[in-house]
Amino acid sequence: MSFQSPSTLTDDQLSISQLKNQLDQFAEYQNTLFAQRHSVSELVFGRSHYMDELLQRLWKKYQFDDDKMGLIAVGGYGRGELHPLSDIDILILCKNKISPEIQTKVSDFITLLWDLRLEVGHAVRTVNECSDIGREDLTVATNLQEARLLTGSSDLFYQLKLVILSESFWPTEAFFRAKIQEQSERHARYHDTTYNLEPDIKSTPGGLRDIHTLGWIARRHFGATSLLEMSNNGFLTDAEYRELTECQDFLWRVRFALHMELKRYDNRLTFAYQAPVAERLGFSGEGNFPVETMMKEFYRTLRRVAELNRMLIKLFDQAILNDGEEFDPEIINDEFQKRDNLIEVRIPHLFQDKPETILDMYIQIANDSTIDGVAPTTMRELRTARRHLNTFLCTIPAARDKFLELVRHPNSLNKAFSLMHQHGVLATYLPQWSHIVGQMQFDLFHVYTVDEHSIRLLKHINRFSDPGNQPKHPICCEVFPRLQKREILILAAIFHDIGKGRGGDHSEIGAVEAYDFCIDHGLSKPEAKQVSWLVKNHLLMSVTAQRRDIYDPEVIFEFAKIVRDEEYLESLVCLTVADICATNPELWNSWKRTLLAELFYSTQRAMRRGLENPVDVRERIRHNKHLSSALLRKEGFTTREIDVIWQRFKADYFLRHTHNQIAWQCSHILNNPAPDTPMVLVSKKATRGGTEIFVYCKDQHALFATVVAELDRRGFNVHDAQIMTSKDGFVLDTFIVLDQNGDTIDEERHDSIIKNIRNALAKGTPSLHKTRRTPSQLQHFTVKTQVDFLPTKSKKRTPLEFVALDMPGLLATVGATFAEMGYSLLAAKITTMGERAEDLFIITTKNNRQLSEEEQTELREKLTEHVDELVRN
Repeated sequence: MSFQSPSTLTDDQLSISQLKNQLDQFAEYQNTLFAQRHSVSELVFGRSHYMDELLQRLWKKYQFDDDKMGLIAVGGYGRGELHPLSDIDILILCKNKISPEIQTKVSDFITLLWDLRLEVGHAVRTVNECSDIGREDLTVATNLQEARLLTGSSDLFYQLKLVILSESFWPTEAFFRAKIQEQSERHARYHDTTYNLEPDIKSTPGGLRDIHTLGWIARRHFGATSLLEMSNNGFLTDAEYRELTECQDFLWRVRFALHMELKRYDNRLTFAYQAPVAERLGFSGEGNFPVETMMKEFYRTLRRVAELNRMLIKLFDQAILNDGEEFDPEIINDEFQKRDNLIEVRIPHLFQDKPETILDMYIQIANDSTIDGVAPTTMRELRTARRHLNTFLCTIPAARDKFLELVRHPNSLNKAFSLMHQHGVLATYLPQWSHIVGQMQFDLFHVYTVDEHSIRLLKHINRFSDPGNQPKHPICCEVFPRLQKREILILAAIFHDIGKGRGGDHSEIGAVEAYDFCIDHGLSKPEAKQVSWLVKNHLLMSVTAQRRDIYDPEVIFEFAKIVRDEEYLESLVCLTVADICATNPELWNSWKRTLLAELFYSTQRAMRRGLENPVDVRERIRHNKHLSSALLRKEGFTTREIDVIWQRFKADYFLRHTHNQIAWQCSHILNNPAPDTPMVLVSKKATRGGTEIFVYCKDQHALFATVVAELDRRGFNVHDAQIMTSKDGFVLDTFIVLDQNGDTIDEERHDSIIKNIRNALAKGTPSLHKTRRTPSQLQHFTVKTQVDFLPTKSKKRTPLEFVALDMPGLLATVGATFAEMGYSLLAAKITTMGERAEDLFIITTKNNRQLSEEEQTELREKLTEHVDELVRN
């Protein structure tokens, strides 16, 4: 396929329709070359050259006075870089203020470009206006730095360059400080991390803007106009130049592919486009493998750019702000010194000659809290040493001792491990860690890559030693300081997800590798066994708390039997809480804190009592009755009144509620003036970490589905439900609810909740339609509906584990399906894992018995059918 050069177009070929056709042909030509794996830099520069010729030809058509006007490319276009949807930024430079006649011609020229569907940004200014505006506006000044004459007056362009290059236009120091501040603010908008679920290729930390920033600073201070010039002039080493060029090339390919998919300009690699971009880039495989592989390379590229950016910015800082002068060093030992709160080596090539001393540097960082980072020259030494290593550091015996020293160091979690990861040292030490760098999962639950998540987990563990975090993490802040061997927990944290991305059960893979690592590093077999156990079971506590019925003594007994002793339990709760907090900053809330606390203390009591002495359910019921009766009598109710109402309730009611809940609910029931009218209560105090909604009324068809549909319609999230029926046919349903931010519900909304639920109950059975619009992010995910029936010793109930796409109306659909098939719901535990709903339902037949195999099969088919219909609609 070929296209005609715009410079050869005749006047007859300059109609809008023909020019659009020319542009379409050129775009198709470039798309074909991209699909053939043609060099992306040639495509980017080639598109810029094509636009040069087009604009030059159209400028000629309008016959502008080339002695008094010039057409200038600025910004990215000035650098000669254009992607398919990039803005074409131009400056029409004029000798004097233009006349109305010329202004009309300029307007017609720009309108033609817009009619051709080109994204044109333009300005019409004199040299003096450029000077005045550029001095006030950093963005304008930056764009003018990259000005390139397309056609017109070379004298005017020369005058402009004299202004731009003058020290008075933007003094080097002021420009440097302004660009660093600009970068800092940009990074803050992306939470100062390269690992965003839907990253911006251009603006995210480590993105193209970080490369541009280096170029702008180097251009302003050193006069280097490209990465190659920076390398030739010694501002970049050859290796750094090659690495930056390689990273830029990959980011360009991703951006070019994204622009081929989009209709309008954007640089965000959203879920909607990650799969098609991966396909255009040639990533292949089953399921999410192409996306995850592409994003892994993408995140690794961002990390490399971010590291180079940090190092070079520090070098520029020294050269620009300090005129090359250095602070006097503070000697640490024979190998290291501190200068301006940065650590640096004292011996050239130290890391290459003695690789284990790399770890010594981080031990010194752990020793001295005033050390903020690594000096840029030492970073260069470290990067060179990393490239020349022909083995992983963990194979060097001296390095093993130093790594264990770091793991055991009381301050290593403050900064040392984060910097080791940031500088690529963890990947240089552990071969397994190198596999998880940049490893992402294509879902809404894991918002960080595996390596970033693991580092954040270590940081959360460190916070458990701060008493100030007691309100947020009461158990962990109590338990962590008294752990005898914290290194066991830290090693488990490092290895807990290290098996991800390699197929199979990552917990099993990590457990084996953690055990071997511990033995190789001189830990005892019992210590290695405990680390391995924690890695293998790091999900056990969160799954049990969030997806099992922890009010069932059988569940507590089975959990305690796996954990075995309190030392394991205490380490596990710290690992579990840190894991949840490090997975997604929005996951941790009062509800999860309460669940894990109940599981922890119930298991602790079971262990102290002895597993051979199971809990006496009747004793717990008597205890709850005794405490709640005392509270009710304080309110003025007689023992007889209390006994009469309690005779109507089944034993499960007193087992599955706290004494405070029982007293609160029964007080309102006893005072209820209209027992035939549904009573709806909303707790003012948090119950089990959430807002409790209590419904008391005559049982009716699909009552659970009706209530949850109404709550879903109002944007509330149900996390737990206890469904009770009295002996005389009244329901006592308790729902624990949070708002969409994971907080308890504001008291000002309580009255409307009560009113809406009463109205919904009056209307009867809910429809199975969605109650809200599906969030846009969910539209790009599919989750296969799964219905699994869990084993149980009970002959009266059936636990059902349910997994599906977390659609609006899902819970109501499930509840309505149970009602349709005549099954009673006894309890529900609702867990949302990103786009996945992972729920537990405990159901029974009308005759209060377990579901048969035939009934289970029929229910599975019906649930799948209804949920799939909900997803389609």
